[in-house]
Amino acid sequence: MKGSLSFFLISLVALLLGACRGGGLGKNFYKETCPEAEDIVQKIIWKNVALNSTLPAKFLRMHFHDCFVRGCDASVLIDSTASNSAEKDSIPNQTVGGFDVIEEVKTELEKKCPGIVSCADIVALATRDSVSFQFEKPLWEVLTGRRDGRISLVSEANSQIPAPSFNFSRLKQSFASKGLTVHDLVVLSGGHTIGVGHCNFFSRRLYNFTGKGDADPSLDSTYAAFLRTKCRSLADNTTIVEMDPGSGMDFDNNYYKILRQNKGMFQSDAALLTDNGASNIVDELLDPAKFFTEFAQSMERLGAVGVLTGTSGEIRKKCNVVN
Repeated sequence: MKGSLSFFLISLVALLLGACRGGGLGKNFYKETCPEAEDIVQKIIWKNVALNSTLPAKFLRMHFHDCFVRGCDASVLIDSTASNSAEKDSIPNQTVGGFDVIEEVKTELEKKCPGIVSCADIVALATRDSVSFQFEKPLWEVLTGRRDGRISLVSEANSQIPAPSFNFSRLKQSFASKGLTVHDLVVLSGGHTIGVGHCNFFSRRLYNFTGKGDADPSLDSTYAAFLRTKCRSLADNTTIVEMDPGSGMDFDNNYYKILRQNKGMFQSDAALLTDNGASNIVDELLDPAKFFTEFAQSMERLGAVGVLTGTSGEIRKKCNVVN
């Protein structure tokens, strides 16, 4: 009897730990049903990244924006219809790209294993594989078993995705609402080491920070002058600028070095230095080995936010429409 009770308690603890890590996600979820799934994703993603070096930043953003609205359920991929405006058409998602590559992966997987691999898992795997391309090895583990959501609302994306204008308290609150810590906030902000920023998301810091035609005093003046040569006015909503000057294509920890020089592009970047705890984490991540270890762990936690598993949701046949 005592042995049975011990086994029951151990099983219960394992079950609860599994729930904390994102419910029914696990390693090699498709081992029996679609054994080639992860190889197919990696092959197509690496082929595309070799041709388009902007994709890793786009997928990081897509995955992040997806997980912050209804969890990591691929709701960001759904197209708007005559009766519904979807997340894809929200202000923060109008500059997200890479949807065509996700559909290419989905099409191939549907040929091999119809109705088996979710779009949500494809996004999670594509993000990891795209960022890992330059290293020729996976940078973090992706547990699989997500299912796809059926609801996608523009209003939820506009209200739930953290904005580049957020101060520290709003960032902290936003991450906490998804079960993520200040540590995750600082670590995941390191994704800004690759990719570009659009002028309209930060030009107020250059031209009209407090509404009096002034610049943000927390922004390095030389860097601000450089940004003004790119973003000519507050009205510029088309120009893009490298977020990590001189290192915008390399996934590394250079973001934290420029942050310490007050050269973070967005107000949300600079905000990380306004809190002592967050600022200390920035200093820790100046160590490259520490950054890669911590980024992997935070990406795994992000990928488990609000996931649908088991019989929840569906497996979409096409990623841009519900079945």
